Amino acid sequence: MAVWAVCNQKGGVAKTTTVVSLASLLAQKGEPVLMLDLDPHGSLTTYLGYDPDSIETSIYTLFQQLDNTPKEAILKSLKKTRHDNIFLLPASTAMATLDRQLGAQQGKGLVIRKTLSFFKDRFKHVLIDCPPMLGVLMINALAACDKLIIPVQTEFLSLKGLEHMLHTVSMINHSRRSALPYFIVPTMHDGRTKAAIDCLAELHKRYGDNVWQSFVPIDIGFREASKLGLPLPEMSPDSAGTRAYKQLLNMLNEPEVNVSNG
Repeated sequence: MAVWAVCNQKGGVAKTTTVVSLASLLAQKGEPVLMLDLDPHGSLTTYLGYDPDSIETSIYTLFQQLDNTPKEAILKSLKKTRHDNIFLLPASTAMATLDRQLGAQQGKGLVIRKTLSFFKDRFKHVLIDCPPMLGVLMINALAACDKLIIPVQTEFLSLKGLEHMLHTVSMINHSRRSALPYFIVPTMHDGRTKAAIDCLAELHKRYGDNVWQSFVPIDIGFREASKLGLPLPEMSPDSAGTRAYKQLLNMLNEPEVNVSNG
């Protein structure tokens, strides 16, 4: 089971869009895909038709039963979506209180890893939408994944958020059995502007082989698709955004993706 976390400590860089798009493309291959929404804002949960303010069973439920999360609670939290082969472990806005609630409790950083062990024979791919802040939820994602995807908007303010994210990866690597490979994905790229072109060049200069050689362009279709609650690959299979994510997925699925573990 491949577990990919999509994470950046800056918001608005297309994390949810990346999760939804990659999941849709995988599902179109006939593979059941599991998505986890670890962001208390619940953008992914809302995108897929659930209300994070009123949902009864969610990832929050799993953290409430930290010492012993029964299989039935995990399965009850798993939601079907209206999209073939796409399943969701949704967010609840109550997840925003977890850092305060859990304090220094043992095992709080491994809840998601333990949860995913129940699904190892059911899903070939798991995609985790992470919150834009360091805390128990992001730590769970980084502890559970085997590959980290970092979307970065091609604007210079995003470079600072990337520095924070890579510092977090460095800290997490001290507690992992093996260093976490990461892959920087330039997003929302407007090739008509010098600022975006210069930012993309700076990404490659600073981070070299860790940066995907292509990019996800600005595509108005992403906005229209989210309004309809549809993944862009489902709504517009031939759009520029869909083509970009197809290329990214092909790269991620290569047996030896050329990424450093920092």
